[in-house]
Amino acid sequence: MAVEDKAPPRSNAITRFLQAIRFSHTVFALPFALGALLVAANGHPTLRTLLLVIACMVLARTAAMLFNRLSDWSLDQKNPRTATRHRLLEKSIAWALLAISAVGFLITSAAINRTTGLLAPVALLIIFFYSLTKRFTSATHFFLGFALAVAPAGAWIAQTGRLDLPPLVLGAGVVCWVAGFDLIYATQDVDFDRQEGVRSLVVKLGIAQSLRLAQWLHFLMFLALGAFGFIAKLGTIYYAAMPLVAAALFYEHRSASKLDLAGINRAFFQSNAFVSAIFIAAVAVDRWR
Repeated sequence: MAVEDKAPPRSNAITRFLQAIRFSHTVFALPFALGALLVAANGHPTLRTLLLVIACMVLARTAAMLFNRLSDWSLDQKNPRTATRHRLLEKSIAWALLAISAVGFLITSAAINRTTGLLAPVALLIIFFYSLTKRFTSATHFFLGFALAVAPAGAWIAQTGRLDLPPLVLGAGVVCWVAGFDLIYATQDVDFDRQEGVRSLVVKLGIAQSLRLAQWLHFLMFLALGAFGFIAKLGTIYYAAMPLVAAALFYEHRSASKLDLAGINRAFFQSNAFVSAIFIAAVAVDRWR
């Protein structure tokens, strides 16, 4: 049986809001944005740029999650795993917070430089579009990966004002990484998705083939991290951390292979948070030494 969302607390509005947008999952994308920023700035971005990039990341992800909740409002109520989500926020409040976070992102992006300001609406369209893809394509997992891959590209542009090869390679790795772990996560909902006609590769391919595809995607992600290190001229410390990334991914796939849905849910967060943390730590130590 799929792991259900915990019932929302009644007294703490901030806690309900953070649960609604899965704020703890910010640790997945933020380290890759900061890693790209550190490389672009050769380890020394200005405090202003660093804070603005972090603010953009938080605002963009908040807007994306609120849009996702609103677009799936009725669907989530039917799914036993997500049936309590609509109780976390009133719909009218969710719309208001979506508008505030989206406008905040546009303003903050414009405060960085002209290029980030011009590209900010495009970034919002990309991250919003993901939430609609499950209605017409089974490749929705890759659209989610593309949405998160905007982060390192945006951080690089925030520092340099242009887009170069390193963030594109890193972004390709993020696409593979996210698509892989989203395939694993989607195994929890395969019966519900099939019943409701929700598109996903797990529904199309079945659980076994989807898990195999996730393994290949994470292998490609590992290669992309190596290529990023080479192109960005990162050193021994960065490469020494890569076995830890491989170990975390191995643990995630080992948990998934047991088809223990509670274990999958736990490994999903632990493994991917660890991958993100190791990546940013390796880049930071390499650039600051």
